[in-house]
Amino acid sequence: MSVIELTTTATEYRELQNAIKDLEAQAETLKQTMIREMDARQTEKLAAGEYTISYTIYESARVDTAALKAAGLYDDYTKKTAATRFQVA
Repeated sequence: MSVIELTTTATEYRELQNAIKDLEAQAETLKQTMIREMDARQTEKLAAGEYTISYTIYESARVDTAALKAAGLYDDYTKKTAATRFQVA
């Protein structure tokens, strides 16, 4: 691949990434509109044609890494893994 082709590919990649961000922002706006409607109707589930829209609160458990570090146990139970990162800057 030539430098020109690579530059074109990188440009196209960045444009697509920006389009994805824009679409995610639009999706978030639509999501918030539906949540506001559900809040106004005081419901956690709503039928909309072929769709069922739900918005519920749930609990999840997470490990308190700060407490583990403070207790000196963090390194004993930490597993290192390798990962790759791709970036076009």
